[in-house]
Amino acid sequence: MNYLEIIGTLVGLVYLWLEYKASIYLWIAGIIMPAIYIFVYYQAGLYADFGINIYYLLAAIYGWMVWSRKRSSLLPKTSDHFEETSDELPITSCPKKVWLSLFFVFLVTFIGIGWILINFTDSNVPWLDSFTTALSIVGMWMLARKYVEQWFAWIAVDAVSCGLYIYKELFFTSALYGLYTVIAVFGYLKWKKMM
Repeated sequence: MNYLEIIGTLVGLVYLWLEYKASIYLWIAGIIMPAIYIFVYYQAGLYADFGINIYYLLAAIYGWMVWSRKRSSLLPKTSDHFEETSDELPITSCPKKVWLSLFFVFLVTFIGIGWILINFTDSNVPWLDSFTTALSIVGMWMLARKYVEQWFAWIAVDAVSCGLYIYKELFFTSALYGLYTVIAVFGYLKWKKMM
């Protein structure tokens, strides 16, 4: 499985660069990378990470569709200001009314996945695996909506994942997530400036 981990790591680097640039092509890498990591995580006994990669495949399709929509179709028709600007989906801040829902989704998912991993798998890291999976679900949805705060979710996921993958002896993947953590900080700053 080591060669799959290396390929997944390389695709992950491409994905990260495209996300940093806010390029719609990140979604192509977002389809390839989870297809590879489904096998890597199953072999390593990271069952929640295995499951989240199925979600990542679906979320990548959703993200591609949302980012491909014309900007004008997502904004009120009465605004003439946007007629002269790019058709790309803009980077925005997550509306305050959405935060409580996102926290609720995270909490329910975190507890639910943790319970499943404890009771139905041989996972020896159920709560860490559950944490990264639940926060990834929220982060991926925020990325698909192009909310700048999605980077905060990824900073937390990436930092925890880096340590988790060292523990699981997935060293290439751990290095990738260590790099993700650093780049996520710069990604936030870049997206903030692009706003």
